[in-house]
Amino acid sequence: MRDKLERRSFLILLVLVSIAFGFILEPFWGAIFWACAVAVIFAPLQRWVLSKIGERPNTAALLTLFALMAIVVIPVILLTSAFVSEGIQFYQRIEAGEIDPRQILQRLRDAFPWIDQILVEFGVDTNNLKERLSQALVSASQFLAKETFTIGQNTFSFLVSLALMLYLTFFLLRDGKTLVNLIIKALPLGDEREHALFTKFAEVTRATVKGNLVVAIVQGALGGIIFWILDIPGPLLWGVVMAFLSLIPAVGAAIIWFPVSLYLYATGDWISATVLLAYGAIVIGLADNLLRPILVGRDTKLPDYVVLFSTIGGIVLFGINGFVIGPLVAALFMATWQIFMKDFNGEL
Repeated sequence: MRDKLERRSFLILLVLVSIAFGFILEPFWGAIFWACAVAVIFAPLQRWVLSKIGERPNTAALLTLFALMAIVVIPVILLTSAFVSEGIQFYQRIEAGEIDPRQILQRLRDAFPWIDQILVEFGVDTNNLKERLSQALVSASQFLAKETFTIGQNTFSFLVSLALMLYLTFFLLRDGKTLVNLIIKALPLGDEREHALFTKFAEVTRATVKGNLVVAIVQGALGGIIFWILDIPGPLLWGVVMAFLSLIPAVGAAIIWFPVSLYLYATGDWISATVLLAYGAIVIGLADNLLRPILVGRDTKLPDYVVLFSTIGGIVLFGINGFVIGPLVAALFMATWQIFMKDFNGEL
């Protein structure tokens, strides 16, 4: 009886201590998550380096970390700096009256009067629509400017998080296999099931991060290039925005280039509008339709509709981290149920 009581008491203590430790780490969950994701993605490179230099795990992890910084960290910092600078310039142009959201909306309504009819059929009051949309655009630009200034003010916090992520990534690269084996020993789920879940975690994380980032970079670059060719203001700004939006399957970059093409039609620039519309539908859209199923859906072994809903749901709940967390949770959900059907119901 006493042994049973002690066992239950210890399990309660274990849960409470684990929860408390989780709360302590809560401010660093973003850095921890991305350290795990980056370690999974660069683990093959670390193993290759290790095979070349021999049993020198510290050196191999350090060289892999340098490669990570050269390939990912430094380019992202430079791109973010340019994005912030162009975002501030765009806001200043709105404040100076060089870009008038009300005029843009009025031109769209004049060029496409049928839009008002459609809105009326859906019960949308068009009388004050222009004012509300104009205020929304101004508020959005002010928010963008505020966030860019905030980013500048919180540079120290960002650098601390980045340093913690890189620091943890080094140890995960060096000791990752040992840590996984330790977790497998600790969890009471069965070694075979735990190996299957860890394998699925690695597959989905690698496919989702690499796949979505490749699609985002390609679509953002293609969108920025066509904006620059057509002399649309802020090509770098809109290219980065399209890259972020392309993380949302099915819709993505079209949220930007399609309204811009309509505005070009409204202003009478039919050639640029047609070029942008065709380019967006064929080139940018084709990049999404071809690359995403190959890089994301195939490797995660998830249906396209599951990838779509889990990605959007993840972004809504977890912000930018959700484009990885959403499909990851969906994949683990399906893998867990497959294990259940196999082990408990005797089905494959």
